[in-house]
Amino acid sequence: MIETAAPRARAIESQAGGGAPHKGAIRMEALEKWYGTRDPRVHALAPTDLNIPEGELLVLLGPSGCGKTTLLRMIGGLIEPTSGDLLVEGRPLWRDGVRQNEVLSELGMVFQEANLFPWLTIEDNVALPLELKGMPKAERRAAAAKLLKMVGISGFEKRWPRELSGGMRQRAAIARALSYDPHILLMDEPFGALDAMTRDQMNLELQRIWSETGKTVVLVTHSISEAVFLADRIVLLSPRPGKIDTILNVDLPRPRTAETQATPAFQDYVRDLHHRLAAIS
Repeated sequence: MIETAAPRARAIESQAGGGAPHKGAIRMEALEKWYGTRDPRVHALAPTDLNIPEGELLVLLGPSGCGKTTLLRMIGGLIEPTSGDLLVEGRPLWRDGVRQNEVLSELGMVFQEANLFPWLTIEDNVALPLELKGMPKAERRAAAAKLLKMVGISGFEKRWPRELSGGMRQRAAIARALSYDPHILLMDEPFGALDAMTRDQMNLELQRIWSETGKTVVLVTHSISEAVFLADRIVLLSPRPGKIDTILNVDLPRPRTAETQATPAFQDYVRDLHHRLAAIS
């Protein structure tokens, strides 16, 4: 157990998250990634052990190039690990080099760019995964309407992506990722391209959606304040090859509000993480 410089910011683990696996958890055992087949190969992620319990909002934080996005994309099945085990709800995501699609269906992903199809309306973008699954048109439109209401853009179903602001497009992207009801939502810098005010609002909205749905959320960010505001736990990764430097519990009451960021406890966490990042960078 590592005590931080700030009394309220307590590290509960260092190097990998031990303990028994949880129902619905993501579990990594010696997960490692190398890029390239000839020397010099790039060692992106050192062997990593980590458990993510069901319903947790976990944030991956660290300097540029530390392997945050590589780790998230391995969890999302977009990149095959070089070695190690990756279990989703107790089932391997990869088996003998083959991605297991029934396990992949438990994962939804949101990227920094909304990546909406410009030739589809917002409603049809959100409903597209349901269409691909063969859901009847009336049912998928009803589902899309419900999701768009949940993310706060009800009434924009018939609009084109170009007619929406960046924040509204990201709301639609979150709705699309939730459309087939995955148990786990993976988010790679989802608000990084937004202006500061919109980003703060989207953090509030993400917290609300997470609270309402009970999903497990794993989010990558470069923003220390965003990490502290959103996270149950923060996993701090060291420079490449990425490895877990520290895991911090964020013991701030929920729901967190704009006023939370002005509290001494919040500032303790931010200050401590600034010191830790400076020490490892």
